[in-house]
Amino acid sequence: MKINYLILLNFLFIFSISCQENTTYTTFIPANSNKINYQGRIGAKDSLTELYWPGSQIEINFNGTGINGIFKDDKGDNYYNVILDNDSFRLLRPDTSKKEYVLATKLPDTLHNIKIYKRTEWNRGTTTFYGFITERGTEISNPPPGKKRKMEFYGNSITAGYGVEDFSGKDRSDSIYTNNYFTYAAFTARHFDAECHYIVRSGIGIMMSWVPQIMPEIYQLTNPHLSRSFWDFSVYQPDIVVINLFQNDSWLVKMPKSKEFQARYEGKKPPEETDIVGAYVQFVTSLRDKYPNAHIICMLGNMSITKIGSPWPGYVQEAVDFMNDPNIYTFFVPYKDTPGHPKIHEQREMANKLIRFIEKNIQW
Repeated sequence: MKINYLILLNFLFIFSISCQENTTYTTFIPANSNKINYQGRIGAKDSLTELYWPGSQIEINFNGTGINGIFKDDKGDNYYNVILDNDSFRLLRPDTSKKEYVLATKLPDTLHNIKIYKRTEWNRGTTTFYGFITERGTEISNPPPGKKRKMEFYGNSITAGYGVEDFSGKDRSDSIYTNNYFTYAAFTARHFDAECHYIVRSGIGIMMSWVPQIMPEIYQLTNPHLSRSFWDFSVYQPDIVVINLFQNDSWLVKMPKSKEFQARYEGKKPPEETDIVGAYVQFVTSLRDKYPNAHIICMLGNMSITKIGSPWPGYVQEAVDFMNDPNIYTFFVPYKDTPGHPKIHEQREMANKLIRFIEKNIQW
């Protein structure tokens, strides 16, 4: 069923999920059950799972009239879309204490699918998922089949969905306005019915960032809070990798007196073209080493980095030309020429452009 996003935005808060006890919920399905599907770099600890990255997802099929979930959040600052049967949305904000939440109730007694999708970024804290509780008589069905296509995105606030639902013109930082589900990346993945991982962080760059980390320091992590929680790249080999970085670098290289610049280039002059191109080549090469068979799209846009006259598309093109790999591409989205971060309609426009590019250039 086609989702009306305007109706969703208007009524999202009205249908926010509340914590509730119900004695008819009697069967516990632990988080490590093989009946549950996960998307993203998920941390597993005994029978628990931890969610860090935006776009991380929990999914289950069940025959019955309702289902609850048990969650605990580090900060109480994470939000999730709860998607029932692919057309009904509710909002979940887990508390900092372990609680049971009603995810769906009073449903027709038939087969249902439910997804819990992380909207927010990993700096908002870690969410622990303990498992599902179902109503008496509910049957847990086989998990949804794995998707044939796989994608992965590396990006900053644009790909994270920072401010995507803030229509005030203020680009507010409250996590309620961030929603990775409405980004060009997520739109594109859903268009191709692809599983997707989102390795993203607002403010991040390749050489320097507005935040303490740079992407080369965290791209290989399962838990981005732990520097030695290395991800096993063999368990997930994407068909297509999209890199949309350098927007933050493009600002900071012009601010040599800033603390962010000095954190990486203390006492040094701004990097020159050869340094910028070299840093990009090094990062893309590191991903190529992990994903020898992937198509890699080196993307820029749609903020100021692709303004007319910007040198950064040229830097990326030079890097890709140097690597001379037929499965590494450049793709630049024109500057949106509006204030702040891209909103939903601008994300959709980016997705449409990326979808057309993939359909034209990549067989997968």
